[in-house]
Amino acid sequence: MGATPYQLLDSGNETKLEQAGEFRLIRPCPQAVWPRRLPGAAWATVDAVYVRSASGGGQWEYQRPLPPAWRVLVHDQPWIIKPTGFGHLGIFPEQEENWRWLQRQCAAAGGKMHALNLFAYTGGSTMAVAHAGGRITHVDAARGVVSWARDNAREQKLTDAAVQWLVEDATKFCSREVRRGHRYAGIVLDPPTFGRGPTGEMWKIESDLPALLGLCQQLLSQSGPAFLLLSCHTPGFSPLVLENLLAATLPAAGTLESGEMAIPERETGRRLPSGCFARWHRG
Repeated sequence: MGATPYQLLDSGNETKLEQAGEFRLIRPCPQAVWPRRLPGAAWATVDAVYVRSASGGGQWEYQRPLPPAWRVLVHDQPWIIKPTGFGHLGIFPEQEENWRWLQRQCAAAGGKMHALNLFAYTGGSTMAVAHAGGRITHVDAARGVVSWARDNAREQKLTDAAVQWLVEDATKFCSREVRRGHRYAGIVLDPPTFGRGPTGEMWKIESDLPALLGLCQQLLSQSGPAFLLLSCHTPGFSPLVLENLLAATLPAAGTLESGEMAIPERETGRRLPSGCFARWHRG
């Protein structure tokens, strides 16, 4: 069976109702404090619900057995979904406009550019650059999700010639790249709130992001095309916070913008906020 599109069906009461291929899911969504719009019957017939525990964890409760992985279309491309113990699926449709922006940056450079994707996870931005003809170095600290991203690349008929896959701590990797004198035409990063590197390195976005952005500034090409896309899902990190971080780090000669990422509901078009972004490009 071919993959079918991901759809956000409804949201409200701090939850969201999703059609992920042939399966209907309910997941927590703390920012959806408004009432639901679809009737209760639409929410009653679901295949799985992710329920958070009082301790901050959670688990999936299955109404029928689901496969460990399946395919769904996002941005007109097939992606492998795997319901994780953290309640994630491995797809991020709120990033679609950022992916289109990345592809415009690649097109403006004639598709011939080398970009860097940090905290690259399952590879959304990696695929966007590669499909536009660019080369990209994909860096994530978790070996399992790098393998997951490579599987996504194979699903999308991308070859390893377009992507360099690395299991690395982002900050340590960037420090080494600065010492090596390497440069990139563009950099993408979607840092987590907290995280650990492959050898136990601790990451805290509040204290570690400014220094990492300083390294990114040194890694950007000093001539020709250059861009930086920063996004995150950390509460309190608003578009203006991200914009101010980039303004303090990157050259003033460029275009800087910021905003909220969002996913539209299929029936109503109401948009579900899902993180923030800031992006800069030279010119």
